[in-house]
Amino acid sequence: MTSRNGITEEYHTDSSSDFTEYWIDLFLGIKGHEYFCDIDEDYIRDKFNLTGLNQEVSKLSVLIDILTDIIDIESQPEDQRDALEHNARVLYGLIHARYILTSRGLNKMFEKYRNGDFGYCPRVHCQLHPLLPIGLNDQPRLASVKLYCAKCEDLYNPKSGRHAIIDGAYFGTSFPAMFFQNFPQAIPVHDRKIYTPRVFGFKLHDYSQLSRWRELQRNKLEKSLVQKGIDIYNKPGGFVIDEKEEIKN
Repeated sequence: MTSRNGITEEYHTDSSSDFTEYWIDLFLGIKGHEYFCDIDEDYIRDKFNLTGLNQEVSKLSVLIDILTDIIDIESQPEDQRDALEHNARVLYGLIHARYILTSRGLNKMFEKYRNGDFGYCPRVHCQLHPLLPIGLNDQPRLASVKLYCAKCEDLYNPKSGRHAIIDGAYFGTSFPAMFFQNFPQAIPVHDRKIYTPRVFGFKLHDYSQLSRWRELQRNKLEKSLVQKGIDIYNKPGGFVIDEKEEIKN
């Protein structure tokens, strides 16, 4: 456990030692950084992957050496350490957003997705479907990370305050779409159930009107897809149904 600028940060590691000498291991071990995967050092050191990032952080070459353990941050002037540590974390996050769109990065995030490291959808009808992190903007310092559920196709705030302060740009706006393009087997089947508030068993007029409209729109979509010969039932991206029902004209 360390204290920096009055903020206490807890570290944990899978090794038997209480201390790890590698910057990336230390960064990933911070409580609240569970959404991040480890980036290959070769990727970090490839200048092509860093294009434009010198506009977001200063002393880019020094930060790269810190991330890859060429330079020990403790060897830097004491009055510069806090700024270097902050910029190193920002740089890692921005590189991370690019790395998770690569084949190796996607595979690492798939393992985290499968293990539920990003949490599960709080919507009851999604039945604890695993979530994916997503940014609302690709530019840093504009919006915090959100969580995307592919089953209800909606966004949620992280439950933990530690996760809620992570910059969404560290994951980017394209990650979930790229993820499911590479892993189509992970695309869920959509549940058709919609909750409608009731009072003593009777639907409230305004709510029931909205529910009828939503059901009508879904029925129109189903009818259109079926007429085009597209099988949409119990298929990834389609709808859950026990038996194929004939859609009335």
